[in-house]
This record gives sequence, structure tokens and C-alpha cells, in this order.
Amino acid sequence: MKPGDSQLELMIGRVLRLGVLTSTACLAIGLLLALVQPQSSPVLLNVGILLLIATPAARVVLSMVEYAIAKDRTFLILTSIVLFELIAGAVAALVFHRKI
Repeated sequence: MKPGDSQLELMIGRVLRLGVLTSTACLAIGLLLALVQPQSSPVLLNVGILLLIATPAARVVLSMVEYAIAKDRTFLILTSIVLFELIAGAVAALVFHRKI
């Protein structure tokens, strides 16, 4: 374990915590609004779900930046592949989504 690794772990922990807390707040407020006004727009619910999905992607991007700074090409390439797969999965879900 390198000296900068603990800083990276702390930063990743903060990003994950912030993403989950923000997503939870959006989902809770959106759910309360939906219960009070059933005809209200589900924007906050959608934002909460989007944030929950984007949180792991933010972790991958943060790791990529850290590996680029450390000039660790192997892990930079591997994390780039993971990010590409996450983006490809999201695009595929949007493109091939059909309502039954």
C-alpha cells in the first residue's frame, strides 16, 4: 500500500457517501411528494435513481484520475475499460428500452 492510497480511499469513501446520501434525500422527498400529490411530477424520484446509478461511475472516474496522476498505466487502462463498460451498458439500456 502506497502512502497516497489512504487518501484515495478516503476520497472515494466521501464520494460514495455523498452520492448515496444525496440519492436517498431525493428519493425520500420525491416519495413524500408523490404520496401527498399523486399527480405531481416524479422528477425527484428520477434524479434520485440517476444519482444512485451514477455514484459507482463517479468512483471509477475518481480512480482513473488517481491512477493517471500516479502514472500507473495498467490500472488506468483497466479502469478505463470498466468505465467504458458502464457507459456502454447505460447507452444500451437507453437505446434498447421498450415498454411492454
